[in-house]
Amino acid sequence: MATPSAPRTSLINRTTKETSIKLELRLDGAGKADIHTGVPFFDHMLTLLTVHGFFDINLQASGDTDVDDHHTVEDIGICLGQAFKEALADFSTITRYGHFALPMDETLARVTMDFANRPYLHYDVVPLDQKSGTFDTAMIAEFLRAFAFNCGLTLHVEVKYGVNTHHIIEAIFKALGRTLDQATAIDPRVHGTLSSKGTL
Repeated sequence: MATPSAPRTSLINRTTKETSIKLELRLDGAGKADIHTGVPFFDHMLTLLTVHGFFDINLQASGDTDVDDHHTVEDIGICLGQAFKEALADFSTITRYGHFALPMDETLARVTMDFANRPYLHYDVVPLDQKSGTFDTAMIAEFLRAFAFNCGLTLHVEVKYGVNTHHIIEAIFKALGRTLDQATAIDPRVHGTLSSKGTL
């Protein structure tokens, strides 16, 4: 990967009546995660994304988890999407596309993406147990949708087979990290935006 001419970083602060979030992102990092969301299972998944994507993420969040985890998880998706969009600016010089298939025991997760400024989520995942520990697994799709729509990402997430819910979700987040690393990499052959139109 070529070295960017300027640090690709962002800082997002978001406060609502339901959540308070501060997120710092360094795209060209070393996989360092300092993540505290008040949702331990989600902390684990975001740490996996960070480590396997070779980003540095500092995330401090609090929310109305006494109600449930919905607002916290979804709002973090919004903030993370905004952070990627801010760090990537106009998407110039990046590879733009990424694809990774990641096995974890009996599970295979495939993540494919395009930083096209056309947000879309295709989520085709085998049925999950309703809970992994105390975490509501329906929130995975909500997080991915919020993330994709706030960073202009076309995102396809597929798990055609798998049994263990923890394995399935973990494979998704690891694959997401690896695919983001691919798609956001600087390509020295790309001058401006990688598009036949000249813009996205």
